[in-house]
Amino acid sequence: MKGAFHTLKKHGFCYIYLLPFFSLFALFVIAPVVVAIVLSFTNFNMMQTPSFVWLDNYAVLLSGDNIFIKSVVNTLTMALVVGPVSYIGSLLLAWLLNELPPKIRTLMVFLIYVPSISGNAFVIWQLLFSGDQFGYINSFLLQFGFINGPIQFLKDTEYMMPVIIIVTAWMSMGTQFLSFVAGLQGMDAALYEAGAIDGIRSRWQELWYITLPQLKPQLMFGAVMSITGAFTVGTVGQLLCGNPSTDYAVHTMVNHMQDYATTRYEFGYACAIATILFTVMVVLNELIKRLLNNVGR
Repeated sequence: MKGAFHTLKKHGFCYIYLLPFFSLFALFVIAPVVVAIVLSFTNFNMMQTPSFVWLDNYAVLLSGDNIFIKSVVNTLTMALVVGPVSYIGSLLLAWLLNELPPKIRTLMVFLIYVPSISGNAFVIWQLLFSGDQFGYINSFLLQFGFINGPIQFLKDTEYMMPVIIIVTAWMSMGTQFLSFVAGLQGMDAALYEAGAIDGIRSRWQELWYITLPQLKPQLMFGAVMSITGAFTVGTVGQLLCGNPSTDYAVHTMVNHMQDYATTRYEFGYACAIATILFTVMVVLNELIKRLLNNVGR
């Protein structure tokens, strides 16, 4: 503590240059989080002055709101599948593409990354899973006699969750995939030569003992993006399956929060949902950080 104070005193003038960044960060990141946490203990309809109800919102959420409980289950299901699949898939795909010739690698990276920055490109999946005979998948299955009638992929609760998981995993690979590719491009070839001298004999050993430890910053960034994307999914299910979806089959915590914030105007209740979601994401990010510290050991 004394050393930190001495450093701050010695180089305090330099921190003035960081003041604009910290001011904007505090205004647009820290302040909204703090305000949301405070409002989560209130009854606030955006028209009247907030009145404190303390833990009442959380009590209703955890004991009396069955749709919220279902949204938690749906969110966890998506997160536990989409998060690891997109994370590991992005890493392995980047690792494999890194072995290709530069021109082919650039083309493949472009083709994989573009969908993630193409806005509502996932709407193409509506054509694939359309519930009539003109949907690509239904048309194929009907043509070859696999089914007798069109399947309602986006309305039948049996199929809705798998479809949303597939689309979300496809959309979430872009940014973390690009960060992994950039990290692999910056690897020092001398490390692999030194590893071969020290006894590393297989590509898997290279990946575990050399590549992954050098990619820890990108791995952490990818983990944060993966967790954030997996737990904040909502738009995909809302646009493909409607809001609310059939029997709330793909209703997530984000959908539930948006429902109370923008439709019912129960802003305090919505902030309680946001606070729970934020807490879960922070805890998971910390756990992932500790797991990544063991990579290469």
